[in-house]
Amino acid sequence: MRAPAPVLLAVLCTAAASGCGGGAGSGPATGTGSAAPASAVRVVASTNVYGDIVRQVGGDKADVVSLIDDPAQDPHSYEAGARNQLALSRARVVVENGGGYDDFVGRMLRTAKNASAEVINAVQVSGKTAPAGGELNEHVWYDLTTAGRLADRIADALAKASPGDGDLFRRNARAFNDKLAPLRAAEARIKAEHPGAAVAVTEPVPLYLTEACGLRNSTPAEFSEAVEEGSEVSPSAMRQMLGLLTGKRVEALVVNEQTAGPPTEKAERTARDNGIPVVPVTETLPRGQDYTGWMRANVDALGKALDS
Repeated sequence: MRAPAPVLLAVLCTAAASGCGGGAGSGPATGTGSAAPASAVRVVASTNVYGDIVRQVGGDKADVVSLIDDPAQDPHSYEAGARNQLALSRARVVVENGGGYDDFVGRMLRTAKNASAEVINAVQVSGKTAPAGGELNEHVWYDLTTAGRLADRIADALAKASPGDGDLFRRNARAFNDKLAPLRAAEARIKAEHPGAAVAVTEPVPLYLTEACGLRNSTPAEFSEAVEEGSEVSPSAMRQMLGLLTGKRVEALVVNEQTAGPPTEKAERTARDNGIPVVPVTETLPRGQDYTGWMRANVDALGKALDS
């Protein structure tokens, strides 16, 4: 697991300066703004993935700020801006990934002196733990069961903050879970049609998706770990990865577009040169999509690659 870069904790803006922007590289603060009534529950999510799930559950009764919402930004290099720090100081509910992915949320909350916010940790909600002798794959938003549980947990937290809207929040959470059903069916189709098919990934981001589809990860562990940690890929790991591709021992290569570098670019180029389909994925929500639409596109792209 790559540790996020040190967070530059900005001094809180005063109310008079609340319009100041973050520094260069800061994740923009986004929310429902004037569309949300003044009584809406203030929520901060570490990324727009969780921000979107909150919006689907909370509707206009939740005023949501996503700390990271730029699909071109590497979440591991997030730097805090003053506006986002201020949003955290006022939040009633905070949704973080946990598992070491977004430790900056806890540090910002402590700086903001907001001990009253209810913090929802997606890894804890998932119930997932590290395998014996291994590391936890913290990218739990690629697991549909976790997403459904998280929607229910968010509904409970919003209902606690705004009891009069509790029934609405829980209805919306059920509707969100209903949208996940066809995605699970699509994963099951891939599993039935391509049982045990070998794939490679540039890093572990999509592994919960590929596992749900019954696929086997053949990536050299040293390669994917080095890419995830942002460290140098050893020549032996690079040779092993390229050998998978030139030998056509995998049926697809899944590439995280947000952490590209020379090793992943070389792997992608080699896959294409050898007729192996490349499936791009991201860590944050692409603009103009919601969570379920995004996951549907990911599942469909993977299925299409395996069918080709």
